[in-house]
Amino acid sequence: MAIPRVHTGIPGMDDILHGGIPKRNVVLLSGGPGTGKTIFGQQFLFWGLEHGEPGIYVALEEHPVQVRAHMRQFGWDARKYEEKGMFAIIDAFTAGIGEAAKREKYVVRSPDDLMELIDVLRRAIRDVRAQRAVIDSVSTLYLTKPALARGILLQLKRLLSGLGVTSIFVSQVSVTERGFGGPGVEHAADGIIRLDLDEYNGELRRSLIVWKMRGTSHSMKRHPFEITDRGIVVYPDRVFIPK
Repeated sequence: MAIPRVHTGIPGMDDILHGGIPKRNVVLLSGGPGTGKTIFGQQFLFWGLEHGEPGIYVALEEHPVQVRAHMRQFGWDARKYEEKGMFAIIDAFTAGIGEAAKREKYVVRSPDDLMELIDVLRRAIRDVRAQRAVIDSVSTLYLTKPALARGILLQLKRLLSGLGVTSIFVSQVSVTERGFGGPGVEHAADGIIRLDLDEYNGELRRSLIVWKMRGTSHSMKRHPFEITDRGIVVYPDRVFIPK
């Protein structure tokens, strides 16, 4: 029996994944600064909204006001879907401090409290009947406690997969780091997509590679991608070989 797939909404990406992300998978989207991780996650969510699939965005490193403004730069109007009850931003950044934060519906008062985050996340998922979720970035939850990284990911995975949600966990790595953002995280995730920014012939070029994806075959090659004014475009027919 064919495994249900979730389309990424990113041109060229589903070709690399041979049809999309298997439903309920938790995908670790790993990369250094400037690689396009946040854009990738927001594009994944907005495509779902436009095709009737509600979603959740957990903001751990950015004010919800900035999240909405950032999405609007690409023509992704999140507000209209919030008003329809299809989309929710969980504010796990401000701790409820500030006038703008007081207007947010879903606020984690203690961002370091994983159980509070899980409770708010569960409520938001049920309210909007979410099918997609992005946590940006999950690294924030274990930055000062790296040994807990795998356990934190597993707790979040248990909740999200159990509720039928297909998720992207944004993971921060340093420019020179070869890993995925914490000890053992690669074993906790169902899939890993690594985004990179390399200098090539005197200019910076973006590329990605799928390290693993449970439930589907996928391209084993590194492919170039670009960030346009409408979001990310991946080139599945090209291969990028860093020098």
